[in-house]
Amino acid sequence: MSPPTDAPRASPGAARTIVPGAAPSAVVAGLGLTMRYGSVEALRGVDLAIAPGESVAIMGPSGSGKSTLLHCLAAITAPTSGQVLVDGARIDQLGERHRVQLRRQRFGFVFQAHHLVPELPADENVALPLLLGGVPRRAAVAQARGWFAPLGLVGREHHRPGELSGGEAQRVAIARALVTRPSVVFADEPTAALDQATGDQVLDLLVGATRAAGSAIVVVTHNPDVAARCGRIVHLRDGSILDDGTPAAVAAGNAAASVVP
Repeated sequence: MSPPTDAPRASPGAARTIVPGAAPSAVVAGLGLTMRYGSVEALRGVDLAIAPGESVAIMGPSGSGKSTLLHCLAAITAPTSGQVLVDGARIDQLGERHRVQLRRQRFGFVFQAHHLVPELPADENVALPLLLGGVPRRAAVAQARGWFAPLGLVGREHHRPGELSGGEAQRVAIARALVTRPSVVFADEPTAALDQATGDQVLDLLVGATRAAGSAIVVVTHNPDVAARCGRIVHLRDGSILDDGTPAAVAAGNAAASVVP
């Protein structure tokens, strides 16, 4: 799968402050992340680094802190304490305006609900991040349409969300996430609302397209089949990382733990 090549990768808008000791190869990293909601501690000192082009699944039971961790890494929510770094530059202390700019320039997002604008045709939904970034409409739509063939959407350019199937709508959301050529795509349960066959197809397209674009991908999921498509699985429980490794290593560890002496 070959992504379009005419959309430049945007540079971050925030000033760079390099943090000593931060992994220089990480495109995004969390150091000692904690998140408290009143008396509830959703994250407890989590350290996690994502390398450029890496595919990472974050798993765990409900309430384990999966989505909270994704939101902190993606600059949606500032952690209670700890540091979030993008290319070694600390971003957790940025104000909301700069976080919005950073998300628009460096990150792509795919959620369980596609969150497409119902009044816009598919090509303009995909072009929306470029339009918000100041790209002229003609150029933005042309770049957006370049993603329709790789994602199997040719002929759907002028269809509005209500005229698309669930799988097609989610593929449009994937194109929208990738149109700015982000450093990282964050996906929170991206196939949970789809049937198994459609979900498998959409997930294969999502992982394949992000790899082809050179972007890292971080997927929050309950589904081990989804996680197995990634190169690395991180398990959370009660706000802490239980294990972190390749799918084979994690599976072997789980098998060993299940053996009763």
